[in-house]
Amino acid sequence: MLTINGWIEPPDAGRRRAVDFARRALQVTDNDPGVRANAAIVLAEFIEDIGVPMALVDRALALNPGDARCWYASGVARLWAGQPDLAISHVETSLRLSPRERTGTSQSRIGEAQFFQRRFDEATSTLLLSIQENPGGPVAYRFLAACYAHMERLDEARAIVAQLRAITPVVIPSAMPYRNPEQRELLLSGLRLAAGEVT
Repeated sequence: MLTINGWIEPPDAGRRRAVDFARRALQVTDNDPGVRANAAIVLAEFIEDIGVPMALVDRALALNPGDARCWYASGVARLWAGQPDLAISHVETSLRLSPRERTGTSQSRIGEAQFFQRRFDEATSTLLLSIQENPGGPVAYRFLAACYAHMERLDEARAIVAQLRAITPVVIPSAMPYRNPEQRELLLSGLRLAAGEVT
C-alpha cells in the first residue's frame, strides 16, 4: 500500500520488495487460499503478466469458494485485466459473503469498474461512498476526479484533486495496473483534465 499510494521513495524498490514478499509467501504456504489471494493482488499490481495472478486467484477460489477475500482478489484481478463486468460481479460476491466487512475499498473497486464502463454518474455515487468510508484511499479520489472531468464538471474535479494532494503527492501515477490501454488512457485523460494539464 505504501508503494501503490506513493507514500515511499523510491517506488521501484517498493515494487520489487512487494513482489519478493508475495513470492516468498507462496513458497511457504502455496495452498492457503488467503495467501494465494493476497499474493495475486500484489503480483497483479506489479508484474506484467496478468495471467499469473489470475491463475493464483482461480486456484484460491477452487480451494475455498466461500472465501470473501478470494472473491475480492478475483474482482481486483479481473478489473486490472480489463474485465469490469466480472470485476463488479466478483467484488459484489465478496461483499455478500462478508456483510460486516468495511466496504470502502470494495466500493472503490466497483466505482473503478463503473468508470471503465463509462457509467460516470453511477461511478461518482459509488466512489463518493468509498471515500466516505475510507477517506485516506487515494485511488477513489483519482477515479472520482477523472469522472468529474469526463462529465465536464471541472470545478468539482479540481476540488477532488486538491483533496487528493492532501493525501499523496502523486496525482497521476507513473505505473498503473490496468492492462487495457483504452481504459488506462480514459483514466489518464480524465486525471490530466482534472489536474489542469493539457491533454
